Amino acid sequence: MDNFFITGIQQVGVGTENFKNSWQWYADMFHIDIKILEDDTVAERMLPYTGNQPQKRRACVAINMQGGGGMEIWQYSDRKPVPCPFQVQIGDLGIFAAKIKCLDVNTFYQEISKKYNNISAIETQPDGTPTFWIEDPCGNYFQVVEYKDVYRDMKQLSGGVLGVMIGVTDIDKSLAVYRDILGYDQVIYDKTGVFNDWGLLEGSEDTYRRVLLTHSQPRQGAFSEIFGKSYVELVVALDREPRKIYEGRFWGDPGFIQICYDVVNMKELGKFCAAKGFPFTVDSCPDDIRFDMGEASGHFTYIEDPDGTLIEFVETHKIPVLKKLGWNIDLQKRNPAKPLPKWLLGCLRWRKVDFDKE
Repeated sequence: MDNFFITGIQQVGVGTENFKNSWQWYADMFHIDIKILEDDTVAERMLPYTGNQPQKRRACVAINMQGGGGMEIWQYSDRKPVPCPFQVQIGDLGIFAAKIKCLDVNTFYQEISKKYNNISAIETQPDGTPTFWIEDPCGNYFQVVEYKDVYRDMKQLSGGVLGVMIGVTDIDKSLAVYRDILGYDQVIYDKTGVFNDWGLLEGSEDTYRRVLLTHSQPRQGAFSEIFGKSYVELVVALDREPRKIYEGRFWGDPGFIQICYDVVNMKELGKFCAAKGFPFTVDSCPDDIRFDMGEASGHFTYIEDPDGTLIEFVETHKIPVLKKLGWNIDLQKRNPAKPLPKWLLGCLRWRKVDFDKE
């Protein structure tokens, strides 16, 4: 990995049937309220996953200033989104849950339970970390995990995305992507059994193998400090045949669409992925032409894990800070390995969303 590097989880994509309501819920619940970009155009480069037809959509990427990955909230504009036709269960193939950072699980639980009912009791995951579960109004599962790291203290308990849970058929085969490409080389736990920390998830009475992974080496790059450390938990259902969450549906339909990593040197990453047997299935810039998405620009690509779960890579070229002043961060004119100054990224707090004006 000498010629490219992964900065961290940029975002987890969530398809929805109501863009504004979903975003407002994530802002209210998890403080995902700093808008990095918003776009309302046609997705022309995702044809393998959109029925070979360009599809108009509305999308945004938003973050929590306390750190962690962001969320990409996504809704079709001219096509009726197709929800998953079955109740997603633990271990179904794809991303079935996202992990959210939390400074103090007990205090956050008290805060959340005063305004929302669809939450589990507080439990501990196999490594002893306090946790509880939230099911959002669209049926998506979020695991709140106690994690003390804070990028910028905003006097709130929740941070951004800490990681994901992914259903797979064979963990050893999946490691070819999650360990050997994404760098999750450290095993926090590898347990098999019936677990009491699944909370309100469907299928919690069954037997599973679950492996929690993180990266032993710190990430580097412009956004490495704000994204922070991340985790991927691979889960195999042992008592039943898991179903593919996006079978027969389009990318962008309701649910967790993809996990996205911010990267540096996309060309070298592409060569590396291809050599590992996981070539890009989508490339937004095959001719090195910059891809613009609203006020931001960059280069995005996709690969699939052995079960077809989508993993996105984004090499960020430009992000906006103050639109009125035309102030942008141009990442192509700086040392790509060096984190951006905290004062500079701190200016993004001025992009906090006012939903009354949205």
